[in-house]
Amino acid sequence: MQINQLRQRLRDLGAAPCHEGRVLRAWVQGRSLDTKKQRAENFLPLTLRQAMPELFAELQGLAQLHSAHVDVDGSARLLVQLADGQTVESVLLPRDGLCVSTQVGCAVGCVFCMTGRSGLLRQLSSGEIVAQVVLARSRRTVNKVVFMGMGEPAHNLDNVLEAIDLLGTEGGIGHKNLVFSTVGDRRVFERLSQCTVKPALAISLHTTDTDLRRRLLPKAPEIALAELVESGEAYARSTNYPIQYQWTLLEGINDTDAELDGIAQLLTGKYAVMNLIPYNHVEGFDYRRPSGERAAEMARRLHRCGILTKLRHSAGQDVEGGCGQLRARAGVNIQIQSV
Repeated sequence: MQINQLRQRLRDLGAAPCHEGRVLRAWVQGRSLDTKKQRAENFLPLTLRQAMPELFAELQGLAQLHSAHVDVDGSARLLVQLADGQTVESVLLPRDGLCVSTQVGCAVGCVFCMTGRSGLLRQLSSGEIVAQVVLARSRRTVNKVVFMGMGEPAHNLDNVLEAIDLLGTEGGIGHKNLVFSTVGDRRVFERLSQCTVKPALAISLHTTDTDLRRRLLPKAPEIALAELVESGEAYARSTNYPIQYQWTLLEGINDTDAELDGIAQLLTGKYAVMNLIPYNHVEGFDYRRPSGERAAEMARRLHRCGILTKLRHSAGQDVEGGCGQLRARAGVNIQIQSV
């Protein structure tokens, strides 16, 4: 179900804009909507009241908990079953955060990421994306949503932006607490600048070597890194919020002094944060993370160049809920789609 389809159904049932907003807020914020009470603040048109039980049951079926795997750090990997039997994974993060998926699988095929190993199976609807937030809120408070789970949000742009709009309005989540993550796509910069709800932006960089980036991210759009950073800078300045650059640290591959020099050349003076993320183990992959000392030294050197750098360790690693570890662990097989 798409959010625009849900809105139209509410209107067809007699909902005025105020009724539509009330129902959507109740769903997205996980609040009950007692349609039996006749107080003015709970009033809905009769046809809408009568349809509510069936409608909310349908919404609940968009994303149901298949299993939960809780880590000692307070995070939890949620295996979420969709109405057609396919599954995606969401991750409850410490400090009221949630990482959601936007696709079943992924077409980018990053060589160090489990999600892309099977390619793209299908897109998630905007309703299925929001339903992951609703499901997570049934377990704990969610005040931040990062679109960093399974899938490349730019490849499902209309649905992701529709979900972001609902979460940033009726969902009660601050715009900068909605984080759109992408490998980089010109369409993203064009569309985000036109949105009412303008999320924070995270760009997966991983290297400053163009040839190496083609090998690491084989199906990422062909955009010169300087252009990518300049587009990010323009968006950061227009929204008054820095771009987050993501860099998965792979020992002997992108942890070199040459890469540090490249980062300094690209990001010095930019409104940006560099997130260094040591590689999370994926069974069957031969990549390794550099030593803690090397990762810390890289962060220190970038700081000395005036680049705000954070050395991040993914939550949920012990339950395979960290960056690059998510995948559809159960579900039916359907035809792989192209983007």
